[in-house]
Amino acid sequence: MEDVRWPAEQLEEHRLEISNRIRNLFWTVSGDYDIEFEPDTEKYVYSKQTVLYEAVKQGAFARYFDQKKLGMYLMKKLHFSAGEDMLLPLAGLCMDAAVNCFIIRERLGTKEIREQAFRELEKAEEEQVSDKAGTDLIHRIRLLYIRHVLENTDDKGMDPQAKIALYKILSLKDAENTEDVINVIDEIYNHVLDPSFEKRNGNLEKILNLPDMALANDAWQECMTDEQMEDIIQKYLSNLKKKMISLDIRNKKKKRFYFSPENEEVPESSENINPQAVRRIREYVELNYGKSYLSESEQARVNRKFCTGIHKNCILYLTDGILQNPVIKNNQYRFSQLQFEKNKAYYGNNHWIIKRNISMLAESLKRAFIIRKDDFVSRSDAGQLVPERLWKIGRTDDDKLFNRKKRSEDSEFVIDVLIDSSGSQAGRQAQVAAQGYIISEALSQAGIPHRVTGYCAFWGYTVLQRFRDYEDPRETNERIFQFRAYANNRDGLALKTVCSSLMERPEKNKILIVLSDGKPCDMSIQRPGTRQPKIYDGEGAVKDTAYEVRRARNQGIFVIGIFVGNEEELSVEKRIYGKDFAYIRNISNFSRMVGTFLRRQIDME
Repeated sequence: MEDVRWPAEQLEEHRLEISNRIRNLFWTVSGDYDIEFEPDTEKYVYSKQTVLYEAVKQGAFARYFDQKKLGMYLMKKLHFSAGEDMLLPLAGLCMDAAVNCFIIRERLGTKEIREQAFRELEKAEEEQVSDKAGTDLIHRIRLLYIRHVLENTDDKGMDPQAKIALYKILSLKDAENTEDVINVIDEIYNHVLDPSFEKRNGNLEKILNLPDMALANDAWQECMTDEQMEDIIQKYLSNLKKKMISLDIRNKKKKRFYFSPENEEVPESSENINPQAVRRIREYVELNYGKSYLSESEQARVNRKFCTGIHKNCILYLTDGILQNPVIKNNQYRFSQLQFEKNKAYYGNNHWIIKRNISMLAESLKRAFIIRKDDFVSRSDAGQLVPERLWKIGRTDDDKLFNRKKRSEDSEFVIDVLIDSSGSQAGRQAQVAAQGYIISEALSQAGIPHRVTGYCAFWGYTVLQRFRDYEDPRETNERIFQFRAYANNRDGLALKTVCSSLMERPEKNKILIVLSDGKPCDMSIQRPGTRQPKIYDGEGAVKDTAYEVRRARNQGIFVIGIFVGNEEELSVEKRIYGKDFAYIRNISNFSRMVGTFLRRQIDME
């Protein structure tokens, strides 16, 4: 390969030529000319071989492994407060060890480029490790790995911790897939670089199970853009990829932790509040969920009333949804429209089962109300005319010529249906929408006023999407198919808000049905430039949700939990709802299970 060096003053003139040369090297190795790749032309001036080798390494990793999967793991690890200045260099070393055998086997010429690159890196790293006592462990690991590649190591003088890390990294020469690379990175980070990390934040399984949408706030901080969330995450992932693959560290600044070890509230002084950031987040929520039906004064009132205690600094956002009242018809609108169509398609494919469930539940409710209605007839001056009393006209002062039926107040019911719309429901969106529709259609047929609301949490906002209101006509039930699973869920705040307006209804008997997966969790709360709510997860979130259920019952609301999650979460559901919950394993049994609970309550009142 021709050795062409560009003086710094000529860099701008030859930048395009340099960029194309490096990019072509990447594409040649990866075998895929559709992958986007941005070379580091600035670094090329003083570290040419390193830049060239990084293009080779990135191309090889893109060819044999899954860049996105590794990138998403790193994003999630950083979200849980991993140190970027330790994690990303470690990832770069592990990637190098994983692809080296492929590179040498298929492109012998790259061996020389790699050795020259590592000699450049060795000089820079030796300066960092000149004072061993004051040097970060990651630098010692890097220097040890570089010297191993250059066959310049001495086991006797090895740092014990760095030695452990080195041998784990070298084991990746036998890596078969991206999961192998991730496992080694996570093991070294948790047991060598930050031994307390796993105790504070959880193991690899917990990290990987973090919903992708929880990463949006981190990406937003980095990108500061009004693009759609998926685009923000992809842009942040692209930026992160540049950092994680490079063996060079420019920025020695520590990354700020998003979470304290005890999950305490992140303090935010008033002077750090950025009105522009507050406005932009509000606008972004509007773009994703549609305009709110509350005025600014009503919005402020509900926040003062409900966003207290563990929900301090949260914001409630009440909307009819992006399909009903969009700001613009953006990507989120199209995604929601697509999910609406998928939900309707599921209904079409399961039409007979769903219709039978609706019919069975409606008939069950009607029979229960017929039995409990204790209507009585009284004489009145209006109502149904009784011909036998017509003789009294002009002959007596009795003008009560009619009969009127009066219904006992105890027969009046109102029901709220609250549906968990968080990202954990993403794999069963159509089924959850169908379950909500079955309940709503049956209640409409039975003549019971009811409201259906979805809830999720996003960047400190708890979004309540009203699919139908109490007195809406039956055709409004179709909106329930607009259900879309998204972001997190702050169950306690949603319950508190919905129960408050339910208590204002005139009907004596009030019922709340909650369809959820039993996992209250709102972790994506970092909103730069705004006041920070507490993280809502684990024991604290379960206790708060259970408290709101108990409080609702003490107010006279009968609360039923309909569990639509995975069986391993059943214990959490039991703690929250006690004996009044149903586990729906199959939609064909849905009406029977729900009807049993509703009829029992109707009979008790």
